[in-house]
Amino acid sequence: MTIFQSFLLGIVQGLTEFIPVSSTAHLLIAQDFLGISSNDAVFSFLILVQWGTLASLFIYFWKDIFGLAKAFFAKPFSSKKNSLAWYIIIATIPALLVGYLLKDALETLFATPLLAASIRLFSAALLLTLAEWQGNQKRNLEEITNTDAFMVGLFQVLAVFPGASRSGSTIAGGMLRGFTRESAARFSFLMSIPVMLAAGAYESLDLLKMPGLAEFIPILLVGFISAAIVGWLAIRWLMDYLNKNSLYAFAIYCALLGSIMLGVHFL
Repeated sequence: MTIFQSFLLGIVQGLTEFIPVSSTAHLLIAQDFLGISSNDAVFSFLILVQWGTLASLFIYFWKDIFGLAKAFFAKPFSSKKNSLAWYIIIATIPALLVGYLLKDALETLFATPLLAASIRLFSAALLLTLAEWQGNQKRNLEEITNTDAFMVGLFQVLAVFPGASRSGSTIAGGMLRGFTRESAARFSFLMSIPVMLAAGAYESLDLLKMPGLAEFIPILLVGFISAAIVGWLAIRWLMDYLNKNSLYAFAIYCALLGSIMLGVHFL
């Protein structure tokens, strides 16, 4: 992988991590069209470049994150912020378990980029359509319960295996629990922090054993920076968009792109 390829993949990651169209699918498509062969280094890059968008999350939601971190050390469920912090942890557990147990299977999926991308895009299209069709969209984030958190956490599992948009899955899960699009998106983004931290930390252990690590670090840093900048812009745009618009446009986009990529894969 070259510096320029890393820069482009970082832009793709930043654009699609939070917009519910599956960042992983778009990274796999970009990887294929840029002619980047699948190997351990590329798999590590695709996981670790998410830390760029994690940085954009910390910048955009710093007040929320600081408040939740501060409230977390109080008596459990003693306040709304403390409860929300615990609910984020509850929602995180299912995806962490599945991601750890199925790591080898996930690496196998990444070996066939276009097929894996198609699966993720079709899954995202289905979930977004279902959320708009069945969601009540009346509840705010202050009304969340432990059952809501666990159920949204189960939707996050769909982003791990068989594969879907992580933001799309969790936003859909929140909307199917009756939350507004904006509240579902806010919880989706906040609950992504522990998963992205854990995935990046776990992959970093493998990265330290990688031959040619010194040459790989600058490539990773370029992707990190471009993902962070573009990711912040994408969050800002999406939060405004969800106040006024439905998710159907994203569902149609995912279905169309998934069909094209499936056709290209078999051809």
